Amino acid sequence: MKLRLILGDQLTSSISSLSDVSKGDLILMCEVRQEATYVKHHKKKITFLFSAMRHFAGDLKQQGLNVRYVGYDDPNNTGSLLEEVRTALNLHSCDEVIVTKPSEYRLLDELQTWAEILPVPVVLRDDDRFLSSQSEFNLWANGRKQLRMEYFYREMRRKYSILMDAGGPIGGQWNYDAENRKPPANGLDIPETYKETPDEITQDVIALVETHFSDHFGDLFPFHFAVTRDQALAALDEFIARRLRLFGDYQDAMIQGEPWMYHSHIALYLNCGLLNPLECVERAEAAFHRGDAPLNAAEGFIRQILGWREYVRGIYWLKMPDYKVANFLGADRALPDFYWSGDTQMNCMRQCITETKQNAYAHHIQRLMVLGNFALLAGLHPDEVNEWYLLVYADAFEWVELPNVSGMILFADGGLLASKPYAASGSYINKMSNYCGSCKYKPTVKNGPTACPFNYLYWDFLARNDGKLRGNPRMGFMYKSLDRMNDEKRQAIQDDCRRFFNAMQANEKV
Repeated sequence: MKLRLILGDQLTSSISSLSDVSKGDLILMCEVRQEATYVKHHKKKITFLFSAMRHFAGDLKQQGLNVRYVGYDDPNNTGSLLEEVRTALNLHSCDEVIVTKPSEYRLLDELQTWAEILPVPVVLRDDDRFLSSQSEFNLWANGRKQLRMEYFYREMRRKYSILMDAGGPIGGQWNYDAENRKPPANGLDIPETYKETPDEITQDVIALVETHFSDHFGDLFPFHFAVTRDQALAALDEFIARRLRLFGDYQDAMIQGEPWMYHSHIALYLNCGLLNPLECVERAEAAFHRGDAPLNAAEGFIRQILGWREYVRGIYWLKMPDYKVANFLGADRALPDFYWSGDTQMNCMRQCITETKQNAYAHHIQRLMVLGNFALLAGLHPDEVNEWYLLVYADAFEWVELPNVSGMILFADGGLLASKPYAASGSYINKMSNYCGSCKYKPTVKNGPTACPFNYLYWDFLARNDGKLRGNPRMGFMYKSLDRMNDEKRQAIQDDCRRFFNAMQANEKV
């Protein structure tokens, strides 16, 4: 008898650890304190994962497989994966432990010690649910001076023959990102996101989370996530049918009171295994060929999965564990309290934090160009920013969160992932959203108490990091603009920043 451990983000019946399962084997699944609280995950995130795990276990049992499921409130729950495996081995005559490698370095590091601790062999199998193996990514990366996602993405398009025509990209371009940056238009009819009514299993989990995780971040209600593979497929199909068509045009746009926009909201289902990446890519490609979605929309969505998602995973495993402590810019300011409360006069920040708290979700421009842009400009410490992003979003696991935050948002890796810092002033937010019209601060005012803080923080960021960023070829224009500023303007920027940071540190409402 084999003991096959299934982790909370491994909810895929074809996963490598189950590829040769027999009805005589024991499948172990556990809701353990160790994983639920290593950071204080959003209440919705815990609810989603526990409910999805319970539904997945039920599906395995319906297939006639032998499942040992340890609930969080089981009085005998040890709170530790290792101890739950040890308990299962004591209760059953298992001669081997089989597990697919975890998606996070810290957990793989732990599991690699189990062979010396447990009385039976421990077999760690590769996670084959991704479209690029780690060895394949490492081979691609080997010897390259720059590891740019665009070139990796092109190789993946060729490998899987996605949106290809006679060996080249359909439409003659690999990337239609330039067509995917439209600001929000008036009168957009934005469909609701997929919503599922909680069944009895989910309601039980909600009650458990209310009891045991009441001090965690986020709103628990309303809860409407998919929690089964069939529901996740329905969410994917609804996106393809109702939102993909305009996803490309407005994927960067932000509208107050519209947290979902035209995005797919399926990353949480992909990252826990309810969906597989190739089926998502192929559905979008099929929609393009049917004429149901334009090329810029289909390509933009496919690039996020076939390109970006696979690329950041490759970077994560290529560069860990050093990547976790990278802090190229020496950022050291503490995360301000308003990241938890949303209690700020910056309306863009208030909107994005409030929606994150409500939904355990924000789309990628909210994460990058509002919440992340502020963290970059203000010099917030990467450790604190990474922990925040990891715990507040339902789709966040370290393999995907860390490269996006340390690399894309904070430039903490010094340019390994992004060719330049994604720093922007208030004018970008004003262009891509309607947030600024309801804000105390004015994006057109550069200095003084009514100026948008992103404006003076932007120039302070450039001045503060002059020694490390001036040589970046993509930042020459910005530094030329900085160099043209007279002493009076520079002093005004310093004064505004000093006033702002002093107020923020004193927990005043900024």
